[in-house]
Amino acid sequence: MTQQGAVLQGYNNELVKCIEDLRMQKEELNKQIQQAEEEKSKLQHKIQVLSEQLECVCENLAQKVASWNELEKILAETEAAYMKILDSSRTLLNVLKKEVGSLKHTPELKTN
Repeated sequence: MTQQGAVLQGYNNELVKCIEDLRMQKEELNKQIQQAEEEKSKLQHKIQVLSEQLECVCENLAQKVASWNELEKILAETEAAYMKILDSSRTLLNVLKKEVGSLKHTPELKTN
């Protein structure tokens, strides 16, 4: 019976050692889980901050694009109006030249 007791004691010691090893693995894994959760939390916070920054940049960009489009429209309208003014000025100049030319042909304005 002493030999069986010794064998049983050996099994018991080995079982206790295995249980202790499992507890140590559990503790190590628990630490790793906590570190991973902390890292996850930090990353989620960074994502939130970056998402807010992205939203601000997108809004700013949309406002700038809208302003650019409005300026493009104003510029196109202004250039079109300016071209009409140039065309009218050219027409006026041509009419004026014809009028001055026809005045030179009238007998009263001819110089001796």
